Amino acid sequence: MNLVFNENLREVLGDLAKVDAGIEQIRGLCRPVLNGEHYLSGEEVCKALRITKRTLQQYRDDGLVSFVALPGKMLYKESDILALLQQNYIPAFVHENRGNLLPL
Repeated sequence: MNLVFNENLREVLGDLAKVDAGIEQIRGLCRPVLNGEHYLSGEEVCKALRITKRTLQQYRDDGLVSFVALPGKMLYKESDILALLQQNYIPAFVHENRGNLLPL
């Protein structure tokens, strides 16, 4: 009987560990909302846009991105970053002379 109890306990503890891991994953994806707006750190913006910190600083200096400056921290509205991407979006197109190109 003790052996069955120990096996059941191990199974329950294993399930709890999976639940705990799932909660931590969800916690990492959630960001607090302030006045209905999500704010991103500079690191998150760099990762999302695949740019360096220096490039992000240049975007700030050039006025390309809006930001909130706090002591030791820069924050960016997620909606501003999405708007920047939308403004610079170039749709796909087909060249007029594409049919005249020779195959490689």
